[in-house]
Amino acid sequence: MNGVNLTLRVLHHGEKHLARKLTAVAGRHRAEPEIHHVALDLAGWSREHAQRLSDTADRHGLDLRDFAGTPLLSALGEKTAETMVHRPDPALLLLRDLRELHLDAAENSVHWEMLAQVAQATKDDELLGLASSCHPASLRQMRWTNTMIKVLAPQVLTSL
Repeated sequence: MNGVNLTLRVLHHGEKHLARKLTAVAGRHRAEPEIHHVALDLAGWSREHAQRLSDTADRHGLDLRDFAGTPLLSALGEKTAETMVHRPDPALLLLRDLRELHLDAAENSVHWEMLAQVAQATKDDELLGLASSCHPASLRQMRWTNTMIKVLAPQVLTSL
C-alpha cells in the first residue's frame, strides 16, 4: 500500500468515526438545540467527506468499504461503556463530548493537510481538489467545538 492509499484509508475511517460521534453527541444532548442541530449538520459533512473519499479511492484502486457490522459493534461498545460508567453531570458530559469531537476533528484536519501536501508533491489535481474542498469544513468543525468549549467551560467549571 502506498502513502496516498494509506492516507485515504485513515482519513476515510476518521471521517466516518467523527460522523458517528457527532450523531451520538446530538442524540445525548437533544435538550441543547444548538448542540443537537449543529452536531447533526456537521455529521452530514463528515458523511459526505467519507463518501467522496470512497469514490476517489475507487479510482485509485482502493476499496474503502467497511466490513458489515462495524458501525453496529462500535455502537454496542459505546452503549456498553455508557451503562458501565457512572453518568457525570450533563454539563460535564457535554464538555467532555466537545473535547473529544474537537480532537477527532483536529486529527482529520491534519490528515486532510497531509493529503493536500502529497497531492501537490505528486501533481494529483483530483486529490488536491478533494482536499481543498473538504478540509475547510473540518476546520469549521474544529472552530465550532472550540467556540462551544469557550462558551460553556467557564459556566460549567465555575459551578462545580
